[in-house]
Amino acid sequence: MAGGSAVGSAADGRRQDYPGRLTLFVFMACLVAATGGLIFGYDIGISGGVTSMDPFLSKFFPSVYRKQQQADDSNQYCKFDSQLLTMFTSSLYLAALVASLFAASVTRVAGRKWSMFIGGVTFLAGCALSGAAQNVAMLILGRVLLGVGVGFANQSVPVYLSEMAPARMRGMLNNGFQLMITLGILGANLINYGTDKISGGWGWRVSLALAAVPAAIITIGSLFLPDTPKLPPGARQARGRQTLRRVRGTDDVDAEYHDLAAASEASSAVERSWRDILKRRYMPQLVMAVAIPLLQPLTGINVIMFYAPVLFKTLGFGGSASLMSAVITGVVNLAATVVSVFTVDRLGRCAVTDLGF
Repeated sequence: MAGGSAVGSAADGRRQDYPGRLTLFVFMACLVAATGGLIFGYDIGISGGVTSMDPFLSKFFPSVYRKQQQADDSNQYCKFDSQLLTMFTSSLYLAALVASLFAASVTRVAGRKWSMFIGGVTFLAGCALSGAAQNVAMLILGRVLLGVGVGFANQSVPVYLSEMAPARMRGMLNNGFQLMITLGILGANLINYGTDKISGGWGWRVSLALAAVPAAIITIGSLFLPDTPKLPPGARQARGRQTLRRVRGTDDVDAEYHDLAAASEASSAVERSWRDILKRRYMPQLVMAVAIPLLQPLTGINVIMFYAPVLFKTLGFGGSASLMSAVITGVVNLAATVVSVFTVDRLGRCAVTDLGF
């Protein structure tokens, strides 16, 4: 991606730094864009919480609720053994997987900000359906729309942050997306803990509907976000220097501008990108690009993040205690992310990754 590995690297492989600074304008733009991570994180944390609430289970998954109420010594985990309940949680991630395939093309052709706008609109629609759901069909359809929004946001936001960030702060600002994810998870856990105490049994609706807040921020904010300094081929290339001056806060942008132009021309000249990436010289990068995001979820951390309240409940915790335990997990997750945000550019990506694993 432009602004990533090609731009900002010298010929000898060292990072090329450029004049400029992190302006307030760029910081606010990145903050708005990073709310796409807040959406994703909120949705990770919210589903496990509402599925541990008795009013939610009794309305949509009565068989699971009845199993919970039975006073027997059977495995607590088996009481949540429901294909329909699993579909409620997994439908979002399946939809996000499919949507990301289309979002990649939209992000490349229409631009990062419009991809974020599409994600925000579909997420708002999903929040409305989920919060007002009267049956399982509405609930799952809402989750599918949420998944589409997540797919578009996850494709466009990291690219936007990388292209907007000064080279020496690229790791920190790109990690802002992950920071927002952890904030979303913690926020969802806190909201679940609070809404579980609402009398009347409708607190789960508040939990699901409040995802509209970050969705509205990125939807409205994307209309005002500036284009990134990436230089697409064609007539728009003439605006690149002006955009670069604005986001870097300096007129001395010639070196970075020429590198961006060279990267744009090199990217346009690639005709068989999928075939080229399979060549032997690119194999180490390809293996790591696939292995890291594949193996990280297999450590089991995603299960803990998605189902923390349910897992604690199956261990014998009460309803409120399981939700509070999820909050504690979210706080630790956030603290670790904050450390990585402020050390990734100093220690390097490999060191921080090794520490995480």
